[in-house]
Amino acid sequence: MTAHLFELALPAVAVKGEAALYPVRRVFCVGRNYAGHAREMGSDPNREPPFYFTKPADALVPGGGAIPYPPGTANLHHEVELVVALSAPVYKCTPDEARSAVFGHAVGLDMTRRDLQFAARDKGRPWCLGKAFEFSAPISALVRADQPKLAGRITLEVNGQLRQSGDINEMIWSVPEVIAHLSQYYHLGPGDLIFTGTPEGVGPVVPGDVLRGVIDGVGELEVTISAES
Repeated sequence: MTAHLFELALPAVAVKGEAALYPVRRVFCVGRNYAGHAREMGSDPNREPPFYFTKPADALVPGGGAIPYPPGTANLHHEVELVVALSAPVYKCTPDEARSAVFGHAVGLDMTRRDLQFAARDKGRPWCLGKAFEFSAPISALVRADQPKLAGRITLEVNGQLRQSGDINEMIWSVPEVIAHLSQYYHLGPGDLIFTGTPEGVGPVVPGDVLRGVIDGVGELEVTISAES
């Protein structure tokens, strides 16, 4: 048997009411999937094909809690999102077929170094520095569901003040449509998470801020921004 030079822990997320954890293989994110957010980012919210970026699995912060203000930015933004976890393989599937691949849902935060994202965007470069950094993907415990969530209020408060508010049914591309479209390019399956986009109202946070994201029927997630580590 081939030995590894060192051991690496596989990122995993709790499942509500269960002892076993959901192991995470990949984290996909959908960009600008709510019309209001597309407008505030300076885009036209039409139904052009969705686009994606990724985060490393070890960017996840299961259960939330304190996360450090990241280095290299002066404009850290919050984006609350419905997260979908998959439990069955799908490849080049239809939206109806995609429904059977859903394991459950969670509340997630796509933390974004907005200044670095915009600098890369303006030069036509990838968003990695703006999106794919340590502690950039806090996530609540997963709630099992045998069907995609298609409606429900989604909100984010900062220090008790409402910043983001919308409904899952306002997505430009629904959860089954997102899964089906992404499956045209990847063999999706167990261990894959999809952050499905954020409603309008994204904005900056600073050390000391307390963020609380809530999705009806899914749960809540609380995060405190600490000083840069």
